[in-house]
Amino acid sequence: MPGLKDVKNKINGITKTAQITKTMYMVASAKLRSAQKKMEDFRPYTAKFTDVMRELSHGGDSDAGALPLMEEREVKTVEILVITSDRGLAGSFNSNIIRTTERLRRQYEAEGKKVSIVSVGKKASRYFRKTGLQRAHFNDIMAAFQMFNARDIAQSVTSAFLSGEVDKVDIVYGKFYSMAIQKPEVEALLPIKPVTVELGETAETAAGPAGAYSFEPDSNELMTGLLPLFLNVQVYHALLEVGASEQAARMTAMDNATKACKDMIKELTQLYNKARQAAVTNELLDIVGGAEALKG
Repeated sequence: MPGLKDVKNKINGITKTAQITKTMYMVASAKLRSAQKKMEDFRPYTAKFTDVMRELSHGGDSDAGALPLMEEREVKTVEILVITSDRGLAGSFNSNIIRTTERLRRQYEAEGKKVSIVSVGKKASRYFRKTGLQRAHFNDIMAAFQMFNARDIAQSVTSAFLSGEVDKVDIVYGKFYSMAIQKPEVEALLPIKPVTVELGETAETAAGPAGAYSFEPDSNELMTGLLPLFLNVQVYHALLEVGASEQAARMTAMDNATKACKDMIKELTQLYNKARQAAVTNELLDIVGGAEALKG
C-alpha cells in the first residue's frame, strides 16, 4: 500500500487538475455562446446567397462553359481543404476531421488521382506537414478569424484551380449539429456546380414564387462577380461551423475530464483513509506489543 504522503500528493495534484479543467469548461462555454451566435446569424445570409445563385443558375441564360469556376474537366488532381482548430483539448474533434480527410485522400489515390492538401488550423497543419502533401497552410487564425481570412483561403484554392494545378477542390470541416454532436463534413467546393431544383421540389417551394427573371447585366456577368463571393461565403461558413464545434467539443471534453478527476479523488481518498487506518492500527499494535513486553 502506498505511503500517506504519496497518496496525499496525488490527491492534491488531481484536485488542481480538476480546477483547471473546470475553468477551461467555463471559458469554452462563454466562447461557445459567441461562436454559436455568429454562426446562427450568418446562416440566413448563406441561405439567401444560395437562393440568388439558384435563380442565376436555372432561371437565367448563364453558360457554365463561359465561367471558369464552373468548368467541369477530367479530374487528375484533387485538392482537399481541411479545417481544424489551432488548439487541442477538444476530445476527438480534430482527429475525426483528420481521419475523414485521410480516408478521402486514400480513396482518391486508389482511383489514380494525385492529391494535395491546404490546411487551416495548427492541428491539420502539423499532421499533413509530415505527409509532404501540404501545398499551403493557414495557422493562428481560428481564435479570431474574419471574412478576409476566408477570402485569402478561397483565393488560394481558386488560383490553383484556375491555373490548372488542380481539377477539383473538396472541403472537410467539423459541422455543428448540437452541443453533443459535431461531425466531419465533406463538400465539393470547386468546380462550383449550378444550384438546381432538387427532384420532387418545385421552383415555388425551392426559391419562392415561380416567375420569369431578366438580368441586367446579363446572368453570366453577374455570375462572374458572384462566384468568387460565393466561395468566400462557403469557406467563412465552414470556419464558423468549426469555431462553434471546437468550443462545444472542448466543453464536453473538459466536463468529462472534471468528472474523471472527481472519481479519481474519491478513490484516492478511500485509499488514503485505508492507509491512515492501517498506520494507526500498526502503531496501536506496536504500543500493545511494547506494553506486553514490559509486563513480561
